[in-house]
Amino acid sequence: QVRVVESGGGLVQAGGSLRLSCACSERTFSTDAMGWFRQAPGKEREFVAGINWNARSTDYADSVKGRFTISRDNDKNTVNLQMNSLKPEDTAVYYCARSRFSLVRRTTTDYDTWGQGTQVTVSS
Repeated sequence: QVRVVESGGGLVQAGGSLRLSCACSERTFSTDAMGWFRQAPGKEREFVAGINWNARSTDYADSVKGRFTISRDNDKNTVNLQMNSLKPEDTAVYYCARSRFSLVRRTTTDYDTWGQGTQVTVSS
């Protein structure tokens, strides 16, 4: 069974930084795009960032562009999300997900394996 496990969430003040990590057990990890999504209370789950299979292409939501950076290590089956200049509106549960495709997609239905989520809280 494929597993995706996130870590690194927590509480941080506005302007601070956090680094989220995601480990994937899938042996075909190196051929799959990976994405980070988030869901705030009462809101839909939304795309945050994605990276294609070989890390040569990334995509970011406009709300995080210039502040967040996604990266991956195919030797370790890991994906990271470096989050800088955090804002209170970044508060959400963050999910790592494995895509069914090798290129980045933004739609939740394009991802077939999800982690349990990690809470990120940014205080003002």
